[in-house]
Amino acid sequence: MLSEPQVTGPSTALMRKAYARWAPVYDVVYDKLTEPAARAAVRAAAACGPRILEAGVGTGLSLGYYPAGSFVCGVDLSEDMLKRARRKVQRRGLAHVRGLQVMDVCHLGYADASFDAVVAQFLITLVPDPEAALSEFLRVVRPGGEIVLANHFGQTDGPVARVEEIVAPLCTKIGWSSDFKSTRIEAWARRNGVEFIGVAPTFPGGFFKILRMRKPA
Repeated sequence: MLSEPQVTGPSTALMRKAYARWAPVYDVVYDKLTEPAARAAVRAAAACGPRILEAGVGTGLSLGYYPAGSFVCGVDLSEDMLKRARRKVQRRGLAHVRGLQVMDVCHLGYADASFDAVVAQFLITLVPDPEAALSEFLRVVRPGGEIVLANHFGQTDGPVARVEEIVAPLCTKIGWSSDFKSTRIEAWARRNGVEFIGVAPTFPGGFFKILRMRKPA
C-alpha cells in the first residue's frame, strides 16, 4: 500500500524549515482557535466511512476527534511535527490512528481508492501546488468518497476582498492565506468532474470554512 515518500523542489525545503520552527509552539497558538473547524471537518470525513487520510496532520491536534472505530492515516511534510503527533497518539492511546508518515501531499505513497475520505485542515492554501495536491487526494479516495477541506478562504469581491489582498503577505508569514479563493478549488472540481458539494462557515464568525467535494461513484 505504501511506497517511499517523495519530496520535491525548493519550496518544499523552505516549508520543512518553517514547520520545524513552528512545531514547538503550534499547539499553543492554534489549538483552541482551530478546534471547532477541525471537529467539523472530522465529522464530515467520518460520515463517509472509517478509512480516512488526514493530509497535513501536523502535531496531531485533531487525531483525538475521530470515532474509535476509524482507521486513520496521517501524513505531513515535517518530521518535527510528526514526532509530536506520535507522542499524542501514544499518550492518549489513540488506537484508531494506524500510521503517521513523512510524505509530500503532492506525491502520496498510497494506492488508488485507498480511503473513504481525505481531510486536509489549514493546508491547501499553503501547498506550493494546490491543484496537484487535490489531484492526489482525488486519486487515493474511493469512488463516492469525499475530499474535506477546513481553511480560511478569501472573499471573492467587495471591500473585504481588497483588504485581504493587501494583507496577504503578512498573513502568509503567520501561516494563513487571505487571498486564496474557494472559487479556485471549485474550478479545479469542474475540470476534473468532481461534485462540488459546497462551503459552510464555522468558528470564529465564519472566518474558517468547511469545503466538501465528492468523487463520482
